Amino acid sequence: MTEIVEPPPKKRRDTSLEAAGAEFLVLGHLLLERIPAYKTYTNFPGYDLVATNPERNTSARVQVKSRFDTGFDGTIIKNFDTDFVVLAALNRGFRTGPRKGDTGVRRPDFYVFPIEYILQVRDPSNTWGKIVRSRLSGLENYRDRWDLIRDFLGR
Repeated sequence: MTEIVEPPPKKRRDTSLEAAGAEFLVLGHLLLERIPAYKTYTNFPGYDLVATNPERNTSARVQVKSRFDTGFDGTIIKNFDTDFVVLAALNRGFRTGPRKGDTGVRRPDFYVFPIEYILQVRDPSNTWGKIVRSRLSGLENYRDRWDLIRDFLGR
């Protein structure tokens, strides 16, 4: 009798370096847009960056979500204690390999969402907190919308 050996469970890919890189990319974009900002170096649930307007003494909490694969299908958001969610689509290729000769590797895309928008498009019945791409209506209207953060700060 042949014994059936189960394959070991697949290990989740460690994406901590990519996630940190995405936070720094978003921080860099904020600074290039002349929005003073800093990275929170301790774990603040709900946000990763703080954008500021020192003249008006205002701030905006920014949560960064990154997707490694090109053609992301959504993202998981469990904590809504933030003012903005920036989705950094890193576009580093396809998980399942090239499609029709396209490696899928290209420059990252950044989508700046006010938290009110995220609360409208999320599916409260999804216990994972996953927001699927198809629910992100008008996605292209949020690409590189750093002005939303600037306006929020009263700049």
